[in-house]
Amino acid sequence: MSKRQFGRFVLLRPQLSTASRPLRRSFTAGAKRSNSSRWVNGATIAAISVSGLIYAMTCQKPVKLDARSLAELDERTKREKGVDENSPMRLRMEQFIREQQKAIVFELEKLDGKSFREDTWTREKGGGGVSCVLQEGNVFEKAGVNISVVYGALTKPAIAKMRVNHKNLADADEVDFYALGLSMVLHPHNPMAPTVHLNYRYFETMRPDGTSQAWWFGGGSDLTPSYLFDEDAVHFHKTLKEACDKHNKEYYPKFKKWCDEYFCNAHRGESRGVGGIFFDDLDETVADADNTFAFIQDCLKSFLPSYLPIMERRKDMPFTAKEREWQQVRRGRYVEFNLVHDRGTAFGLNVPGSRVESILMSLPLSASWRYMYEPEPRSREQRLVDVLKNPKEWV
Repeated sequence: MSKRQFGRFVLLRPQLSTASRPLRRSFTAGAKRSNSSRWVNGATIAAISVSGLIYAMTCQKPVKLDARSLAELDERTKREKGVDENSPMRLRMEQFIREQQKAIVFELEKLDGKSFREDTWTREKGGGGVSCVLQEGNVFEKAGVNISVVYGALTKPAIAKMRVNHKNLADADEVDFYALGLSMVLHPHNPMAPTVHLNYRYFETMRPDGTSQAWWFGGGSDLTPSYLFDEDAVHFHKTLKEACDKHNKEYYPKFKKWCDEYFCNAHRGESRGVGGIFFDDLDETVADADNTFAFIQDCLKSFLPSYLPIMERRKDMPFTAKEREWQQVRRGRYVEFNLVHDRGTAFGLNVPGSRVESILMSLPLSASWRYMYEPEPRSREQRLVDVLKNPKEWV
């Protein structure tokens, strides 16, 4: 490096502010110094400055991004680079469920003839969502198809609880997390048409720099009729089984059993409905992220073909006031499960800044609780209760 080049380097080196610049005393034998002396002093100062900079870079701790910063980073990534197969899984999953929300709402609006109300909302600490709700439609008394994105921090007790199923989760006082889900509940007017629930979700914990640390998927779909038509239950389960079998023949029987056990009103001794599939905590111990994501995609895409044919058969069937009354009683049992047993509802209501209206979207517009209400023996209502107390294998 020439003297001229080195001089430019010295001028471009990081400068200390006046307040923090150390005082320098000059020791000279006379008023004039040789060019050589000036060059040597400059070189010494530059060497000290560069050495100090290198030391600071090597000793500085990594930047810690809080939940809001991570949310802003993801939003900037989506704007500037878009989302593709090389993007973080959380962004790929988000893009997919946003596409599916639009597709499902489009088909439900065609079926009902009325439009959903769409509310877009944001969370102060990062995230937000889109709630699409239809009330008092032609076919659906209440229908909701919601997306929720949450950036936040897990407390130490929450971390300890999650580490039971996820040993690779960091054991720390606080861990940043990302949670994303598409939730849907449809309550038809007609008692002959079944209620349906769907949820597919992704959960991720993150290192301080925003990279993924631990991840898992969960989800499922289940059918809750007031009046049981065996062919409807068979069709619904068959469609889900076909989606599962594309990936692993063991998935359907395992996740069907899990669904029967999870969606159970233990205080009543009966299942909420005739089941479907349910799973949680699918992480790298089950399959890699890409294969699990492909499984999630096939399951979610199977919803419309699993449910729309049932609705076409049942939405216009005649019914009596007594059958409507039974539907209201069964909806009361649905509410009991969601408010007493459902982990998703409890998690959502306990996340600071959560949107309560979106979480309780799953509750029906009307329900009833009749004291000591019992169906008549050997009636259609009693047959449903018998099946709910002893879940069947439908396929």
